[in-house]
Amino acid sequence: MAKKTLELTKGEAQVVEGEFINVKQSTVRAVEGGHVELQQVGALTIDGEKIDATQGAACIMRGRELSLNQSISAISIADDMFLNFSFSPISMARNNADVNRSAVGVIVSKEIKSENTSSLIMIARKVEGNVTTLLDWRSALAFGAVVGGVLGLAKIFMKRK
Repeated sequence: MAKKTLELTKGEAQVVEGEFINVKQSTVRAVEGGHVELQQVGALTIDGEKIDATQGAACIMRGRELSLNQSISAISIADDMFLNFSFSPISMARNNADVNRSAVGVIVSKEIKSENTSSLIMIARKVEGNVTTLLDWRSALAFGAVVGGVLGLAKIFMKRK
């Protein structure tokens, strides 16, 4: 049985679907497939079993194995995630996250391996490597208590007027 490969170069598309997808220098609204390779692509959503993105940008990326190299993704969800020189404000990996020289806002995973990475909040059972985190679990808890207290006081004062 022949496996179908879909290729798009220097174009625009609304929806791209296929078993093997290779998109270069294009803009796409939605990509759905088995193995998705993207180079210099802008997309709204990308869903696939294995996603390899190089110099790409997407709002939402979901897959079993997600690999971002010099890319940006607003929300990244995967079983195993590899970020290299990338930015993702919200990242969730079911099993492992390997983050090298990247910036993440909130990252959640069972295990995180990191090298020279910055994050706002990092939640994991096990974290290995060099990471700069703005909030650990203690400071996040304290921050939440302060914000809750301020909002509670504001609500009390608003009722008195």
